[in-house]
Amino acid sequence: TGSRPVVGVDPHAPAAMIVASSPASPASVRANPTLRGARTHRRRASLHSSASASSSFVARRRRPAVRRRGVAVVVHSAASATHALGVDVGTQGTKAILYDLSSKAIAGKGSCSYGLMPQPAGRPNAAEQDPSTWLEGVRVAVKAALEEAGLEPSAIAAVGVSGQQHGMVALDEFGEVIRPAKLWCDVESAAEAKELGSKFGWAMQAGFTSSKVLWMKRREPNNWARTEHVLLPHDWINYKLTGEIATDPGDASGIGVLDLTTRSFRDDLCDFVDPKFRRVLPTIVDPRDGSGVLGTVTAEASRGWLEGLIPSGAMVSVGSGDNMMSALGAGCVDPGDLVVSLGTSGTVFGYSSTPVIDATGAVAPFCDATGGYLPLLCTMNCTKVVEEPLLWYDRDHAQMVELARSVPPGCDGVRFLPYITGERTPNWPHATGAVVGIRPGSLANPGVAYRAAMEGATYSLLAGAKRMSELGMPAPREVKVVGGGAKSPLWRQILADAFDVPVRRFREAESAALGAATQAAAAAEGVDAKAYVRANLASSRAGGSEEEEEVHSPVPEAVEALRAGYELFVAEGRALFGEVSGK
Repeated sequence: TGSRPVVGVDPHAPAAMIVASSPASPASVRANPTLRGARTHRRRASLHSSASASSSFVARRRRPAVRRRGVAVVVHSAASATHALGVDVGTQGTKAILYDLSSKAIAGKGSCSYGLMPQPAGRPNAAEQDPSTWLEGVRVAVKAALEEAGLEPSAIAAVGVSGQQHGMVALDEFGEVIRPAKLWCDVESAAEAKELGSKFGWAMQAGFTSSKVLWMKRREPNNWARTEHVLLPHDWINYKLTGEIATDPGDASGIGVLDLTTRSFRDDLCDFVDPKFRRVLPTIVDPRDGSGVLGTVTAEASRGWLEGLIPSGAMVSVGSGDNMMSALGAGCVDPGDLVVSLGTSGTVFGYSSTPVIDATGAVAPFCDATGGYLPLLCTMNCTKVVEEPLLWYDRDHAQMVELARSVPPGCDGVRFLPYITGERTPNWPHATGAVVGIRPGSLANPGVAYRAAMEGATYSLLAGAKRMSELGMPAPREVKVVGGGAKSPLWRQILADAFDVPVRRFREAESAALGAATQAAAAAEGVDAKAYVRANLASSRAGGSEEEEEVHSPVPEAVEALRAGYELFVAEGRALFGEVSGK
């Protein structure tokens, strides 16, 4: 996500722990002790986990100096090129989707899982990855998608890239990675974020890239001295595909120095970080200008790290951050569109035609991938909260759902304050989880704790939607739900009752990869991405027909129960944790 905390990922797992999966061939790639999904003879650079090693990250191979965007585009036009490829490079894995340009349906999917680098000793707030892990993830996921679709690489006409937001990828003058990428969930730069936020006039969170750059400048001055380019993860994948150094306004807005009105970096804000910061940032390619095409896959990339899995000359669209691409994949391109993502973290975001600025920092001021805006709120505690009662009662989800059938909305007054890992929205980093409203026998039925956990995580997201309304966002017509938690019919109904609008779940859960494929398809057909989504709304959102979508409508009695529960939830949270808000 840009904004999806990695809870449950083992920080001590091997740096390049990769697992390949495809619905058609789940065990098609054999494992080796450190890298599953890669050929055993491939040599990989060693990543050191100590603080000193981060500053001496070894470049793999010297290349000629990189170029900024500005070259002519030559489009791959083979008659067999009939599909768009969408790739979502995330924190815990990479997903790939092949999208049929003719039928507007998903032809094949693949995925590749991996973890973080081992946490350096004495640095508990670090979260870093070797960017080469992402290249392996792309290879494995694309190969699996091609195998499931029964297609040759020559079928790929265009590629779109979605990437986890905020990550800092520092390159030297030769385009080589200087140090491991600091990810969005790395909070070592909390002090720098607070400092920059006080100068910028809004409460910046440590996820924003500019705070990470300032952290590196102060703690790794030699690395900063070598830095000639600062890219985001999706920018870096695009660079490896095309050789172009560029970004888009959506992902760029997660750096923290973008003027949302002009969609350009502000020199004065960049100077607060360092006088050279503006120079090392990538060129911004606005989706409203031109065709939305960044470049084409180079012959070097196709024959080299891609191992022929994507053909030379295939078009590459501009791409964006994962939340922006998720909005495209969910058809969130008009006012009143609101998306809720139920993952390890929870996010709520919606389309806006004008910038939405929140001085409290609760709602992130993002641009979207179509020329509009995407105000977004992220909570740290979502699906992990729902998993807690499974541990308490030694039950699985299916058993808990059955037990929860007899539990009324509002859980007879039991509420689960879900802040088990602290919270960023509201800004309560020292908060804890709490179950309140307990009477004798309240928790005898495990289903009460299970449903209360879902209601608590939902209340946190509802608070975000209400904050957006206070900032002028239009009331949603419906909520579009994505992410792993969206698979639960119980949770979808709770969302409908809490938000008091219909909740729609699409058949394709990987909305970011689908959004990337949709953007690539629009570029291949020479049309605007927003217009493409509108024209192909049902199929581009769901990977199938409208009838295959699932819609839950609010139930009046449940709406009233959850409205009362929400008010108590807010009051109890403030009473317990409000005093730590500014810490």
